[in-house]
Amino acid sequence: MNTHTADAPRSPCIDICVLDEGDICVGCYRSASEIAAWTSLDAAGKRRVIELALERRRAAGALL
Repeated sequence: MNTHTADAPRSPCIDICVLDEGDICVGCYRSASEIAAWTSLDAAGKRRVIELALERRRAAGALL
């Protein structure tokens, strides 16, 4: 099933693919399960994952 549409966001991956002790990528702040599910998510699901990653980045103090 191809879930790519014109309004689907691109992957937030920045090629720093290292998981911390909580299984969160230190590059994009997605969880391991979110990374694994990315290709099967629809546009709304991808936007939600990006929102969650931004919340994690802010909580870590990496984004002001």
